[in-house]
Amino acid sequence: MRALMYYSNKDVRVCHMPVPEIGTGEILIKVIASGICGSDVMEWYRKDKIPLVLGHEVAGEVVKTGKGVEKFSVNDRVAATHHVPCNTCHYCLKGNHTVCDTLLKGTHFDPGGFAEYIRVPAINVDRGVFRISDDMTYEEASFMEPLACVLRGQERAGVKPGCSVLVLGTGIAGLLHVALAKGLGAGLVVAADTIPYRLDMAKKMGADLILDANDDIATAIGRQNEGYLADIVIVCFEGFLEQGLKSVERGGTILLFAGFSEGAKIPYDINRIFWRTEVNVTGTYAAAPKDCATALRLIRAKTINVNDLITHRLSLEEAGAGFQAVADPVTHKCVKVILMPQM
Repeated sequence: MRALMYYSNKDVRVCHMPVPEIGTGEILIKVIASGICGSDVMEWYRKDKIPLVLGHEVAGEVVKTGKGVEKFSVNDRVAATHHVPCNTCHYCLKGNHTVCDTLLKGTHFDPGGFAEYIRVPAINVDRGVFRISDDMTYEEASFMEPLACVLRGQERAGVKPGCSVLVLGTGIAGLLHVALAKGLGAGLVVAADTIPYRLDMAKKMGADLILDANDDIATAIGRQNEGYLADIVIVCFEGFLEQGLKSVERGGTILLFAGFSEGAKIPYDINRIFWRTEVNVTGTYAAAPKDCATALRLIRAKTINVNDLITHRLSLEEAGAGFQAVADPVTHKCVKVILMPQM
């Protein structure tokens, strides 16, 4: 089969390898759609593991089932997540499934979603593979994992109907945050960035107000929010963190979403920002199985129209251009790149 071997953002190569053999409890999926995630182009995060086959936003068709598999059959249409929790450890029992050691270190696709076929381990088959309805495309289903991560983040940040939400950075994660916050009934959803086409997309995804991130965001929000700052600030780009700290209301929450650059710090006056303001700062990583199930329901219901976010659909042979687009989205006017391994 063909697979995409990653060496760097500027060096991805189509290679040939055997179709994985599956064992007891495992399934083989023919990958139809696989999204490139922002973490896939974080070279510092990958440098100790290269070369490797990336890809974890996967949807496709079951083509083989191992002994003992009863939940799925050949020809089932599915979406799968690469990381799943054990459900029995100290962290899982406290509801913190996404810091479970099994999720963090123990579950992966073989070889990775940027391949024609993947072997899904038994633990993932048990709790990380989901049937998709016939009225959902594979491209839509490939958004399950990234939207699930966004769901996890907003749950932890405490997004509720009627609250005000500021999203700083409107790449794919930020746009999903805008759409989800609006879908969950947030009273005011504000998006800020410095890239005009991304702000236009944020408006399309439901933002009530779009702002240039270089402007006085706090004052602009106050004018639209009865003098109050944002209840929830979601930072999707570290360069906008200072604006976020200035724009959160007393008692509010700042969610630091997704990975920042290697060694990034928060060099701010703790007393000025946090003391007497009771501002909460949190972060999230990945998603739990329940988040994946909810994400699929939201996608199917068109609560979030993920099709509007796809800017590139590429074959494995064209993947080099896709990685360049994700790494340099401004030049390429990129929002979401979907690789189609069967093309």
